[in-house]
Amino acid sequence: MVTPESIGASIEQGLACTHVEVRGDGAHFEAIIVSGAFAGLSPIKRHQLVYAALGDRMRAEIHALSMQTLTPEQWSARGRG
Repeated sequence: MVTPESIGASIEQGLACTHVEVRGDGAHFEAIIVSGAFAGLSPIKRHQLVYAALGDRMRAEIHALSMQTLTPEQWSARGRG
């Protein structure tokens, strides 16, 4: 069974992140991902970086993943970090 922790670990292994938070029920997941690599990228390009970090897990194991992809500056502006 896929866990939020295993998804978060895969993202962190494949993408330099300052914060990763994943929640879910085993089939549907939500993630907040903060990375400097997102600077200047469109939301689609940001999501593509996350999908690349997850690799085959997106096709084989993860049914649904919604995500917020933020730069550290955007995260700080929300009063976080």
